[in-house]
Amino acid sequence: YGNAPLYDLATLRTLFLTFESDDWEQELATFYGTDVDVPARIVVDGKAYPDVGVHFRGNSSYRMVSDGAKRSLNLAFDFADEDQSLLGYRTVNLLNANGDPSLLRGVLYAEIARQFLPAPKMNWVRVVINGEYWGVYVSAQQFNKDFLREHYDTTEGARWKVPGRPNGRAGMEYLGDDHAVYKRLYEIKTKDSDKSWNALVAMFRVLNTTPLERLEAELSPLLDIDGVLRFLALEVALVNSDGYWTRASDYSLYLGEDGRFRVIPYDINEALMDEGRGRFGPGGFGRGGGVDLDPLVGLDDETKPLRSRLLAIPALRERYLGYVNEVATRWLDWDTLGPRVEQWRGLIADDVRLDTRKLYSTQAFEESIDGPRESLREFIEERRAFLLAWRP
Repeated sequence: YGNAPLYDLATLRTLFLTFESDDWEQELATFYGTDVDVPARIVVDGKAYPDVGVHFRGNSSYRMVSDGAKRSLNLAFDFADEDQSLLGYRTVNLLNANGDPSLLRGVLYAEIARQFLPAPKMNWVRVVINGEYWGVYVSAQQFNKDFLREHYDTTEGARWKVPGRPNGRAGMEYLGDDHAVYKRLYEIKTKDSDKSWNALVAMFRVLNTTPLERLEAELSPLLDIDGVLRFLALEVALVNSDGYWTRASDYSLYLGEDGRFRVIPYDINEALMDEGRGRFGPGGFGRGGGVDLDPLVGLDDETKPLRSRLLAIPALRERYLGYVNEVATRWLDWDTLGPRVEQWRGLIADDVRLDTRKLYSTQAFEESIDGPRESLREFIEERRAFLLAWRP
């Protein structure tokens, strides 16, 4: 594909991974959950990248997949050489699309989200490991310095990952001033400094304890409120059943050089589906959600103050609902999305059929896109109709 960008949606590159051991899968499983990577040689577009660090990633996408089936991978191209990158990206995530037989939902969510706020890029790649074809993976951009440089023109600032948990409590509650309490919930990905944690705690304190009539004014210097409203609107309009609104996890935080926090989407493979029906089912830890999810869900949930406090302010609630309506009107429209989805399906369909490691059948792949029931198309059309008819 020459100079085509890594996340170009018209490309389907092949990544050839070669591990020294034929027991590479067992090695990766042994080191799962640790900070140990297994080195591999990777060839892409005819160029070799030596000593790339590889580990299994994910929670339910790992634990709910049996040995020998496709598991998600994290590739650190700068594992041994900090200057090594793949077309400008030092880390690449290869996702098994657990819960999504179409392999399209996460990519579609990311493309819609990127119309509203900075969000990771996604597309697809083929993967060959030690000479064996492992099929199509969803390729997702890492939230790291490369992401910051691309969206904020800097590599500075503090970053946190809020990992998925069945009973997550990382909803930005104020839990006192002890940093240790927050370190159990929020994983800092940059230097572990008191300055960064003090800023996080200070923002949470203002968010949770400031009287509503003063909240917007006092919080604005600490939090990109408009960006948060867009984030909240996207994950509810597109029904991210694994997100902030449902279990206060699976998102990222960035503290910019201006002293303001931003909320970044993360782990979006369990969206754009009706979990309540569950024919294909995400199989994760989400708490439901479907075409009739109320845009004002969770307003009385004090464990998620981005919703319960910000949306209690009439002007912010109206702005948020405006974004929900914009998503429904402009993007939950099959006349708009259908041609894109069909193009993407055509790009990967032949390789999905050849994939003997895939988590779902070829029939499930086809039917989950525009089949007779519980398909991506059905969800989009029904969700749009519900949101456009909804009144507070």
